[in-house]
Amino acid sequence: MGAKEASMRIDYLGLEAFVSIGDRGSFNRAAAHLNLSQTALSHRLKKLEDDLGLKLLARTTRSVSLTPAGVELLPKARRLIEDLQASFEDLRRQGKARQERLEIACLPTLAVHYLSRVLKDFAAEHPQVSVRVHDNSAGTIAELVQSGQAEFGLSIVSANRWDLEIEPLFKEPFVLACPKDHPLARNDVVAWSDLEGAPLVRISAQTGNRALIDDALGPRREQMTWRYEVQHLASAVSLVAAGVALAIVPRLAVSAADTPGIATVTLRNPGVSRTLGIVSRRGQPLSPAAAALRALIERRMRQEAGEGGRTRKRPARIRAADASMDA
Repeated sequence: MGAKEASMRIDYLGLEAFVSIGDRGSFNRAAAHLNLSQTALSHRLKKLEDDLGLKLLARTTRSVSLTPAGVELLPKARRLIEDLQASFEDLRRQGKARQERLEIACLPTLAVHYLSRVLKDFAAEHPQVSVRVHDNSAGTIAELVQSGQAEFGLSIVSANRWDLEIEPLFKEPFVLACPKDHPLARNDVVAWSDLEGAPLVRISAQTGNRALIDDALGPRREQMTWRYEVQHLASAVSLVAAGVALAIVPRLAVSAADTPGIATVTLRNPGVSRTLGIVSRRGQPLSPAAAALRALIERRMRQEAGEGGRTRKRPARIRAADASMDA
């Protein structure tokens, strides 16, 4: 079995040495072309001839010529090497193309609040890399990352995603969003019981944000007046701005929308929050470009989360007054 396996191996280095000598008719020129010493070149050729059991070249002090076996092998060996070189070049081009194109996924609120500024810094450091951002829901982000279409995602982290690596970065509270002239906007804190009977807008049941609120409220959610339902947080914020309804949304949703005339008030009994972070495929290393972008995002999110935490220590009435500056 060992002898058979040895006979099936292709001595690429030996073939490369043989073709280089055959094409140039000189050991000296062939060695220079391959950046080898003549001794190393001779060893490669001898090993190939020993493996084949045939002499391929007839060498004298003045000339080098092909033997009949060498004449037969040279065009075949040349095509083999050319095909391999072409295949390697094609693979290099594909690898370079992958390195120059990067796909990630991100919640729309995070895309607006964090990603635009991060991508500006990333472009300055990596001008050759193009980035495609899938701004989707948490469920879609998990699917994109798991399938490999997106290298990583910025999303609500979920402990039940065993198939993904999860790195929590910070917690973000849900707040009451209401018009600035609404009576509740003057409160420091609002309890859910204060909202009973008030027209509310909620997000579709297919979203992670809706699931967090429903789980926190339990049966009490049926006591609330959910008059409107929308698919996206931005739509809920627009209804609040128009005075149509109140909304319970992540704090960033109001900042990201940059809609004037809206106040945010701390919500209690129960308080609701979501953990935001980075999700990636378990056991799958990121490309160098993706790793660099992820590092930038982590620094920006942790930095601004800390600044946001200091901001949230101020009285809610003050926050409501300058909510548009909390972006």
